[in-house]
Amino acid sequence: MDLYKSMAVSASGMKAQGTRLKVISENLANANTTAETPGDLPYRRKTVTFRNELDRTMDVDKVRVAKVDVDKSDFQRRYDPSHPSADADGYVLLPNVNTVVEAMDMREAQRSYEANLSAIDTARQMLTRTIDILRA
Repeated sequence: MDLYKSMAVSASGMKAQGTRLKVISENLANANTTAETPGDLPYRRKTVTFRNELDRTMDVDKVRVAKVDVDKSDFQRRYDPSHPSADADGYVLLPNVNTVVEAMDMREAQRSYEANLSAIDTARQMLTRTIDILRA
């Protein structure tokens, strides 16, 4: 039945957005994590890439996490010669995590998750109503 298919598609979206939220949380938790020694690199932001995957048993396209990768953008630099991981010029490399961007990504993932949850709830209500009509 098509309502079951829509629930399966929405559930795959919820799972993918859950992975995205986990990665965003990791990025936020490490936003100020510097290297432990000079010459080492600080935490590098991670990103999530999605892909469509055909579920042949249900004949629907579901969303899947294609990969969790690292963001290759430049690190931030801050002058702090007293920091243990400062280089010879006194600069410390900071993670390439922008907390404002992460907060916006988190909000977007949350809204997508909620939209999928709402779609599942609507399909469930429609199934329940259909069963009630058939019983009468």
